[in-house]
Amino acid sequence: MSRRDRGGEKGKAMKHTISVIVENKPGVLHRVAGLFSRRGFNIESLTVGETEDPKISRMTIVADGDEQTLEQIIKQLYKQIDILKVFDLPKSESVERELALIKVHANEKTRGEITQIVEICQAKIVDVTEEALMIEISAETEKVENLHKMLEKFGIQELVRTGRIALHKGNQN
Repeated sequence: MSRRDRGGEKGKAMKHTISVIVENKPGVLHRVAGLFSRRGFNIESLTVGETEDPKISRMTIVADGDEQTLEQIIKQLYKQIDILKVFDLPKSESVERELALIKVHANEKTRGEITQIVEICQAKIVDVTEEALMIEISAETEKVENLHKMLEKFGIQELVRTGRIALHKGNQN
């Protein structure tokens, strides 16, 4: 795939979603994160979990950097002993999601408006108390950010986000 197909230009920093298939062993995460750090490639989000095979994990890393740095990191990752496969996941060729839980102040006056926002954003309320609502959303990062912005006016008590996860579309892997 050319740089133009991914929307990047030589030397221009852009956001990359990188999938790293690794052996599920202690220390692998530390070595991968260290490699990014040594190369000056900032990790925006990092998620790790077992795959369909419990001996193998998938890391989904979102980072900013130019194409040349990305290529170098992928080459360096392949030199690591526990790394099985590494690939860039262009947005056009993958499905991406992020999970967030948002606890927001709510009372009799605001509960209806918050509920409408939650429904419009295709999120759901997962916990209700007299003074707060907890909302769950699983969506593309931009939709999670939009919901977050719309709920800020009510006062966010707590927020947690998983970071991006992604898989290639169709039969690609």
